[in-house]
Amino acid sequence: MFLNTSIEILFTAFEAAIIAQILKFIGYLITHQTINFKILTTTGGMPSSHSAGTVALATVVGYICGFESVEFAIAAGFAIIVMYDAAGLRRAAGKTAAQLNKLMEEINEGKSIDPSAKLKELLGHTPFEVFVGALLGILIAYLNHFILF
Repeated sequence: MFLNTSIEILFTAFEAAIIAQILKFIGYLITHQTINFKILTTTGGMPSSHSAGTVALATVVGYICGFESVEFAIAAGFAIIVMYDAAGLRRAAGKTAAQLNKLMEEINEGKSIDPSAKLKELLGHTPFEVFVGALLGILIAYLNHFILF
């Protein structure tokens, strides 16, 4: 179909991220017994769609250009930075938001608080969520490159 083209690379990266988001939605549905469409557009959770998308991109670039190519090195470097950010900086920001939200509740105990003023706490990923997202990305890249394309 689009063998060894940029279409394959872009399709694989987006497909991996979308599948990860769908898996989050299904996981939420199973654990909470309720449908929450916001899960499809939020960050954080299992598996990491950021990891899945960037690792799928790097993997398929490796298949097409070679794992010793400059293109693969750039894509892999990009994936590493994104995964480090997801598990590090954004995770820390989420923990900070949780503490600030708790502090605000303690300060305003007994008073009505605007719940929309709360900070978003689910920003980043645990290292395991990042790892599972990366594995999902590798799997999708493999299936696309060797089976679909």
